[in-house]
Amino acid sequence: MKRTLKDYIIIGLKGIAMGAADVVPGVSGGTIAFISGIYQELIDTINAINFKALKILKNEGIKATWKAINGNFLASLLLGIGISVISLAQFIKWLLENKPVLLWSFFFGLVLASIFFVGKQVSKWNIKHIIVLIIGAIVAYYITVIPALGANTSPWFMFMAGALAICAMILPGISGSFILVLLGAYKPVLDAIHNKDFKTIFVLMFGAVVGILTFSRLLKWMFDHHKDTTLAVLTGFIIGSLNKIWPWKEVLQSEIINGKLKIILEKSISPFQYQGDNQLLLAFVFAIIGFGVIIVLEKFAQTQA
Repeated sequence: MKRTLKDYIIIGLKGIAMGAADVVPGVSGGTIAFISGIYQELIDTINAINFKALKILKNEGIKATWKAINGNFLASLLLGIGISVISLAQFIKWLLENKPVLLWSFFFGLVLASIFFVGKQVSKWNIKHIIVLIIGAIVAYYITVIPALGANTSPWFMFMAGALAICAMILPGISGSFILVLLGAYKPVLDAIHNKDFKTIFVLMFGAVVGILTFSRLLKWMFDHHKDTTLAVLTGFIIGSLNKIWPWKEVLQSEIINGKLKIILEKSISPFQYQGDNQLLLAFVFAIIGFGVIIVLEKFAQTQA
């Protein structure tokens, strides 16, 4: 596929959207990748980074290897994600702390619309697809309500945490940062970054690399051989994850991490039970905006196909 500079700018913008989603604990960049029409290419590109690519590098050089791994696409996407994380992280963090209901309402509408987008890509729904959808929804919902584990800093644990978090990051539905919270690895990771503990950071990153290279191969195989079943499971994951991003929450457990309050366990409640300003009308407006963003992205992705 021959692409122009405009095409790579658009891919970068999609990366920015993915990065913005990943900054929010509970929203997956994989969901944005799916609805923006680059999910399959992302999985294929990750799978292209293998021993065959190393062989091409040895025999044909960097240029041929870059082409073989779809380097321009990957670089554009990662650049967009990086720009988003660096530029939007503080703003989204401020929104989470000061306007949580409105922010979660926007993402709730966004993710709700993505359920219909992913689900309608199943060519033919049958009993098997409905069953795996229900199983996926139950698993995702259970993940959102289980309490976080205690902190663990052993190298093997950090390796596994990195592998699991990166897998969640490319799955529509559950975010990688939320998985770190559940595993009890969120605080150790923050501490490692704060204390410049490069050994722990390296182990985490190594786990992430192994995890994404392994899991992407499984995803590719599933899409190649059981596409409708895979789409049904992913639809279920997104449905189950709605509990995590429901705007109105009651905090059940929290702790101070690096001098800041971090929520460990919470439950969804009615807007009318919410202790703060439920902002019901404005929240509904933001949810509609989020829903509309998906419709626009879908139409845009179709024009780029």
